[in-house]
Amino acid sequence: MNNVFKTNMCAEYMYKVLENQEKIAKGMDVLMNIDYEDYDKTSKELVYQENKMKLYHYIPKTKNKTTIPTLIVYALMNRPYIMDIKQDKSFIGKLLEQGLDLYIVDWGYPTAEDRYITFEDYIEGYLANAIDYIRIKHNLDKINILSKCQGGTFCTIYASLYPEKVNSLVTIASPIDFNVDDGILFKWSKDMNIDSLVDAYGIIPGWFLNMCFVSLKPYSLLVDKYIGVVSNLDNPKCLADFLSMEKWIFDSPGQAGEAYRKYMKDLWQDNKLIKGEFMLGNKNVNLKNITMPLLNIFGEQDNLIPPSASKPLIDIVGSKDKEMVSYPVGHAGIVASSRSQKEIVPKIAKWILDRS
Repeated sequence: MNNVFKTNMCAEYMYKVLENQEKIAKGMDVLMNIDYEDYDKTSKELVYQENKMKLYHYIPKTKNKTTIPTLIVYALMNRPYIMDIKQDKSFIGKLLEQGLDLYIVDWGYPTAEDRYITFEDYIEGYLANAIDYIRIKHNLDKINILSKCQGGTFCTIYASLYPEKVNSLVTIASPIDFNVDDGILFKWSKDMNIDSLVDAYGIIPGWFLNMCFVSLKPYSLLVDKYIGVVSNLDNPKCLADFLSMEKWIFDSPGQAGEAYRKYMKDLWQDNKLIKGEFMLGNKNVNLKNITMPLLNIFGEQDNLIPPSASKPLIDIVGSKDKEMVSYPVGHAGIVASSRSQKEIVPKIAKWILDRS
């Protein structure tokens, strides 16, 4: 009986080995021929450029339901095409289908000559000029702004300085309170020698920032996901989705040194924004000056920008029309997931349209 059991176990083991070998063989064929370049494909046209910054206007997919356009502003340290990662789950594509008129800022990739670009240059230069271009083109005093992550921090600062130019503001997973205890990145930043880092590199390398992000969940981001993908090697759709996300994760622009210095020291280390002590040039940034309608969205499972860093914005602004919404998603999933398609985009689109 014992020998029969051993024989069956051996046969089952050999069957699994052959099955996995066959799957790997098929997977290699899929991998060699797969097309995972289905990102950043929603049609758009370049309408304005200043240094590395480019402003694009998306070609409408349906008749616009508003005469007030919306500008999308993403972070400096990641590429904005996560919002257009796949045509079947494109955040931007879905917004266009809802009838919004969309523009987007692409910050580009800083190079050595950009090391002295300042925080002021980004907000009162590039961002302000992009907003003014749209306002002038459409003959409007105000436009809508939809912002994500660091882009939300930028736009919150801009909106507090120029509330007369913003019709409504949407912030998604955007850090405002940097003195939080449940975000590892926020704890690490307190002890970083920012001056030495900027002085040594000039342009902070994208790989350095990626190392910090990946280190937040080292097992799941460095081991587990690669083990998991083996079981889907012969599934073209799963593999294409995986490769698209991998490309985006590691496509990280460097950071202009002087802007990074102020951003990290004044906000991440000294938390001046929420204290009312942050200065942009000679202007004090008072978040109570934000009086336009505000929609503040965050992911309950966001390990990069935890909810505690985003939630305080709703209480400190001067807006009477304000709303805070959370979803059980992570930092990327909030703009690139089935839930984003089914729940988050329709919510944002209706909220903006109702106020436009």
